[in-house]
This record gives sequence, C-alpha cells and structure tokens, in this order.
Amino acid sequence: MNPDNPLKIRIRNTSKHPLPRYHTPGAAAFDLMANIDAPITLGSLERAVVPTGLFVALPVGYEAQVRPRSGLAAKHGIGLVNAPGTIDSDYRGEWSVILVNLSREPYIIQDGDRIAQVVINRCEQVSWELVGELDTTERHDGGFGHTGR
Repeated sequence: MNPDNPLKIRIRNTSKHPLPRYHTPGAAAFDLMANIDAPITLGSLERAVVPTGLFVALPVGYEAQVRPRSGLAAKHGIGLVNAPGTIDSDYRGEWSVILVNLSREPYIIQDGDRIAQVVINRCEQVSWELVGELDTTERHDGGFGHTGR
C-alpha cells in the first residue's frame, strides 16, 4: 500500500459507529465493530452471525479477508468459524462476522465491540492449463509435516 495514494473503496455505513480505520501506520488490517441493538451472549461452543452495518463495493481484482482479532482469541477464546473469511468484489450485502466461542465461559458481545479485522488483498483469477506432468521441485509431494518440527 502506498500511504500517499491509498486504494479508494466505496462504502455505505448504516451503523452507529465511525468508518473502519487503521490504528497504526504499519497496520495491515482494520477492525470491524459489532452493530447490534442488544448484547449477544455466546455460550461455550456457540456461534453467531454479528452484523457490522457496513456495505462495501470492493474493486474487481480485490478481496477482503476477515480474520480473528488476536486479543479476543487469547483473552476470551473468541474466533471465527471460517477464518479467514473471504468477501468477494461482487458482494454488495452487509458485512457480517461469524463469531464462535471456543472457551468454557460465556462471552457477551456489546454494540461497538471490535469483533474482527480485515485485510484487503489483490487476487487473481486463473485459467487452467491441463498438462500430463508437473515439473519437479526439491519438496516434490512432501505434505503435512514433511520437514519435521
């Protein structure tokens, strides 16, 4: 990202909260806030779709990756069911976050709580080229854990 010429993205904010922002100059992600009329209590292993009140028109060739917030995960066991979640450039519905409580204790989500973070990434669509064999590499077909601990 060029801080002198940031990517401009159209957004409609129907929430009671300010637009998402980067909290430090080197931040890769901005936070999403819960936009709810009443608190949501997540019991142990429960999940909920939490609205943000944001509607975004991502440019073609970009995606938004919704990721857990490390503080919520470390302190309260709150994560995302589909982490990272992808929001496609042609989606125009409200951005919502699917939170899950992985702790043994209930967790209460309040209006305005920062519930997830988002990274905007360029992405490419591919055209497949069907071949009979692939080139070899040092790794070859070594999979999960093939390099040891």
